[in-house]
Amino acid sequence: MEIQELFDLSGKVAVVTGGGDGIGKGCCEILAAAGASVVVSDIHADKARAVADGIVAGGGRATSVVCNVLEDGDLVRLIETAVETYGTVNILVNNAGLGGGGRENPFRIDREYVERIYRINVFAPWRLCQLAVPRMGESGYGSIVNITSMSSVDKAPDMCVYASSKAALNHLAANLAYDFGPYGVRINNVGPGATRTAALGSILTPELQEKMLRHTPIRRLGEVSDIAQAVLFFASPASAWISGQVLFVNGGGDQTLD
Repeated sequence: MEIQELFDLSGKVAVVTGGGDGIGKGCCEILAAAGASVVVSDIHADKARAVADGIVAGGGRATSVVCNVLEDGDLVRLIETAVETYGTVNILVNNAGLGGGGRENPFRIDREYVERIYRINVFAPWRLCQLAVPRMGESGYGSIVNITSMSSVDKAPDMCVYASSKAALNHLAANLAYDFGPYGVRINNVGPGATRTAALGSILTPELQEKMLRHTPIRRLGEVSDIAQAVLFFASPASAWISGQVLFVNGGGDQTLD
């Protein structure tokens, strides 16, 4: 296989949740640039539409779908829309997530919060896999990429629910690799370190950045493109014999604070 073919997604169909901004947007754009038709899903219709319109304006193929991953009907409709619009699903990027930020005091959060985080971070990816894998198997090509977190392996106060949900997502992929392999479908996780998104930008100060960089051998914070490129690797034929793995993209460190 030629080098350019290793990352060529021409003729493939990709579905990305939480694709309206940040890492999700970056994933949509790079998959489209590699030749995939992209279904941009987000809970915010205007954001999803803007990303899809930008891809089309640049010569790519994309459509947008409003999807609240807490609603099973929305998950079903998302996969159905991909199939109706482009014929199949080959790539699924489970990017939508919620929680963390050091706001999970175990004595102040309630059961409803815990259930919500797990429904978004664990159940929704599992359900979308359940819906998409048969389509992938029929098409002869399938790759699932879950966006996990450094929190899945780090330990910190007030992070118990988010961190454990992302740890569950890691182990979910490791086990589903056995179930999906016979269908010709791979599943892997990408774990971002501290990445320059709007969410991080809202709290980042020069002092906080310097503390993070003390634990980062490659002395810069991550860019959305760093994460999207890892997703492209797992989505593409270049990773054809890799499944059930977690790739942490973190500059060699963990950006923990002293």
